Amino acid sequence: QVRLVESGGGLVQAGDSLRLSCAASGRIFSRTAMGWFRQAPGKEREFVAAISWTGSITDYSDSVKGRFTSSRDNAENTVYLQMNRLKSEDTAVYYCAATVPFGPSDIKKIADEYEVWGQGTQVTVSS
Repeated sequence: QVRLVESGGGLVQAGDSLRLSCAASGRIFSRTAMGWFRQAPGKEREFVAAISWTGSITDYSDSVKGRFTSSRDNAENTVYLQMNRLKSEDTAVYYCAATVPFGPSDIKKIADEYEVWGQGTQVTVSS
């Protein structure tokens, strides 16, 4: 079983950057596809980014495409979400999640397809 712990959240101003980290332990991390989701108050959890187990395939929601970048370091069992040009609408609790993919290029964008979740980290962007 993979266990996930997010860090790096905080309070920033619009236009600033943050990098979230998700440290994994347990099952073979390098064979795990990862995703980032977020949930704002009163809203449903939404997809933000996904990355394949090799790190070669990524995908993003339209709302963050061009501003956010996901990467991973399998040697360090960590996945990252670099968030640039933050907006007030990016304010949410951010979660990383892990799933067993079909292959090295497989990524998933649906929350129900993920098996393991971190506890979340709060990102607050003031305008």
